Amino acid sequence: MKAYVMENSSQEKWLESGLPFEEYYSVEIPLDGLEFLHQFKIWNIDQGTLCVVVKEESKILTCIRVGETIKMKYYILNPAYPPKYIPTKIRHITREDQGRFKGHVVIGLDILEDSTEKNIH
Repeated sequence: MKAYVMENSSQEKWLESGLPFEEYYSVEIPLDGLEFLHQFKIWNIDQGTLCVVVKEESKILTCIRVGETIKMKYYILNPAYPPKYIPTKIRHITREDQGRFKGHVVIGLDILEDSTEKNIH
């Protein structure tokens, strides 16, 4: 995917958007069967593991499974870059009983480099 950037000299330039994952601030998870889109802040909780945090009673938890791959829409900190669709595997779904996220569920995301993987939603 390419990102469109306007340079100071008013010259247009296309750049490969090979951004580090720290540049992503939120992710939209499209799910069949849910009335609304779900967009979540991205957390870097576990030494480089990207996660989203949802309430325990969130309906999204009935629509996803560990190991499932979904094409998610990532939003980038730099507004010069458009959102990027990336196949992402659900790494883990962990209920938090204490600490900062008590009463929530942490969903670990594994961004896949290979977009040819089968069974992508």
